[in-house]
Amino acid sequence: MEYASTLQALQQASKILAHTSAKMRNHALECLANELESSRAILQEENAKDIASARENGLSQAMIDRLRIDDSAITSMIQAVKEIKSQPEVLGEVISGGVRPSGITIAQVRIPLGVVCIIYESRPNVTIDTAALCIKSGNAILLKGGKEAHHSNTALLACITRALDSSSLPKECVQSLGLIAREDLARILQQRAYIDVVIPRGGAGLIEFVTTHSKIPVIFHDKGVCHAYIDSSASKQHALDICLNAKASRPSACNAIECILIHRDSVGEILPDLVATLLANGVQVRAQAEVLALLGERDGLSLASASDFGVEFGDKIIALKIVESIAQALEHIDQYGSKHSEIIITQSLDSARVFCDYVDASAVFVNASSRFNDGGELGLGAEMGISTQKLHTRGPMGAVHLTTTKYLIHGNGSIRI
Repeated sequence: MEYASTLQALQQASKILAHTSAKMRNHALECLANELESSRAILQEENAKDIASARENGLSQAMIDRLRIDDSAITSMIQAVKEIKSQPEVLGEVISGGVRPSGITIAQVRIPLGVVCIIYESRPNVTIDTAALCIKSGNAILLKGGKEAHHSNTALLACITRALDSSSLPKECVQSLGLIAREDLARILQQRAYIDVVIPRGGAGLIEFVTTHSKIPVIFHDKGVCHAYIDSSASKQHALDICLNAKASRPSACNAIECILIHRDSVGEILPDLVATLLANGVQVRAQAEVLALLGERDGLSLASASDFGVEFGDKIIALKIVESIAQALEHIDQYGSKHSEIIITQSLDSARVFCDYVDASAVFVNASSRFNDGGELGLGAEMGISTQKLHTRGPMGAVHLTTTKYLIHGNGSIRI
């Protein structure tokens, strides 16, 4: 196949990388941070080409925001690389062990997964985050970014390649598929002899394509249909602050909320100011007829349809529903949620306990914004994605989650009786 030499080189590089020292891998990350710092101008020039193309092709503002690399975004990438570099070594860590009655000594240790393929859309920073995490964890990585970010990703890959050239690591350990046709990508997803895991990070269409065509194990980063439940005992200020942050701070993020559920007992005190706050910050609210009757006609407030629940808007739009109990809120989340991030705002320890026990999600938040479900915020430096499945890992994926284990067993001429 056309990409056979790329896959073979990647696999060979992964075997070399797995046996490098932490010092060598950290040096490569230091070189990468330096390359990003010295490439600010060219990175923004190349990104401007993607932004211009996105506008010409009529992409939404939310999509353009995902594409943008400004000076602040480059600084964030550099900080992420430095934080990943500063983290403890994950390879060789002893997970468990001991001496058995037979006299053998056992140690279960962390090793790299091998070759990781990540397929992602829009966000160019994913190129740096995922490459840095794979270098840290001793994995080779095959990058497949979206065509809308082609110029940005190419410039970022050049930074990575120069950093690897400046270090002692094989430059073949980070490679890109570039502008590959979907039928060719489908064929690559069959290559389990060369690739150990595939991580799709994007919309429902991408996830469906990868899970349908891949013969390689898949860890998917699915859509984020996240909820905030305002309990009967909720603090009004907490409700206003958390809901606004979780929706409006970055509406296109997968950890932004898409629906607010409010207990009927909190409607009188909280609902009017909550809706007013959202509207004042440019968030469109789609709610039940009862809410419209209570609040009257307002710009940005409209009647919700059945299709507004369970959808990832990715924009300044939110659904709102009154519920009669925490049980009804849990039923709604179970039916419509995507098992990503869920919030309860409450002053009741019992309600918090019930919510945490019964909600099935990668992260559950008590009186905190779902925007914290992020690799950087949770101390991972960055993330490969936020896994919404239960195998091999769940939640934000850092360097430690890009490892598996093997058993090391030592004896002294030991035989099994």
